[in-house]
Amino acid sequence: MTPHTFHNLPGLRRAVRELCEAHRLSSHHGARLLLSVSRTATAAFDAGGPVRLEVVEQSVPDGEKLLAVTLHTGQTAASLSLTDLPLRGQATPDGTIAWHLPLGEGEDSARPAAVAAPHGAVPAQSHTRESDGAVAYEAEIAALEGDLGAALSRVDTLTTELHRLKDELAETNSGVLALYIQLEERDERLRRAHGQILRELEDALRPPPITVSGLEFAVHYAPADTDAPTGGDFYDWLLLPDGTVHITVVDALGHGVRSTRSALNVTHAVRTLALEGHPLESIVARTHDILAPFDPEIMATVLLARIDPETGALRLANGSHPPALVVRADGTADYLEVRGRGIGFPLPGSESVLEDTLHEGDLLVLYTDGLTESRRDPIEGEARLVKSAWAHARRPVDEVPGAIAKDMHTVILHPDDTLALAVRRAGNPQGSH
Repeated sequence: MTPHTFHNLPGLRRAVRELCEAHRLSSHHGARLLLSVSRTATAAFDAGGPVRLEVVEQSVPDGEKLLAVTLHTGQTAASLSLTDLPLRGQATPDGTIAWHLPLGEGEDSARPAAVAAPHGAVPAQSHTRESDGAVAYEAEIAALEGDLGAALSRVDTLTTELHRLKDELAETNSGVLALYIQLEERDERLRRAHGQILRELEDALRPPPITVSGLEFAVHYAPADTDAPTGGDFYDWLLLPDGTVHITVVDALGHGVRSTRSALNVTHAVRTLALEGHPLESIVARTHDILAPFDPEIMATVLLARIDPETGALRLANGSHPPALVVRADGTADYLEVRGRGIGFPLPGSESVLEDTLHEGDLLVLYTDGLTESRRDPIEGEARLVKSAWAHARRPVDEVPGAIAKDMHTVILHPDDTLALAVRRAGNPQGSH
């Protein structure tokens, strides 16, 4: 735009509105530019001098286009007040003020509505012949510009407040996130501590392997939920007064502390009956008779084994429990099936006692259904158990239960507490202790 000189405010305003329309400035920038130019030029017009307006499009290195609007007032820099302008500019000592506005973001209707002539107003040129009308028109325009300035000032205040609220919200969100992380870390520490306490409790409740000449013992236990390692899979083994070894394997219904209590009650009752000398075939039924009055909802499967360390004689009683597996030294394997119903079941008790013999090198595997039913198919699980037990039968006995459990749980579709117990007849005993 060729520089133009203006001697009055109406002409300057019209020129600014036209350049806003020509360059499609947004109403936000156009209104601020119009007010800033008008306020800056007023002092020059009041002093009787003209102003010169110059507009140039500029490109910056990043490809953005700017509109440079320069107002030459002829006043000294000291007489210019830029602090209250709606659109801040850059002033020079010779009285020139420049504004730089971004191009390309204007609306279809870029004319600042607040600075247009009011409805019914007479065009400015017609008022040149009527001084009173011109004064009234200028007064109305000044009032509109004042209202617009106040509105823009309010916008600036609200924008500042919005930025402050955003900063406070960001700070609050940061604090909430930090608190959430602290709570998660605290909960994780509590879970670990809780799990450690429960594991220590489990270790205290589960007896360590006994030492009997001619027999080797090992056990592996894994809970369904590592954060709550108590469960209903329990075992007990002890040396009876007659020199035979008694082993109890229990699987109480459910998970967690309640099933642990039921399993402990069963193992303690069975131990008491075994030490009192009750026949093996009667112990499952007698245990039911003892516990049912105190815990009517108790349900547990039980497998009982008696082993003579000197002869290898093996006797088994069963109450609804998975059968024992024996892997012979010659490589054959058999499930030792005994029919019976568990504690809390209708007609509880072992229907018979199965008798067999463990020869030197034979491996007996007792377990709970969590070992064979992890893939929901007990028949398939029993077939895999035979294969795994045969593969690990010659390893050190303390490695056997864990190795079997690892094989059986390569795929887990039905997580459950798991117990695997191994007994191997090592050779001719030299006595027991």
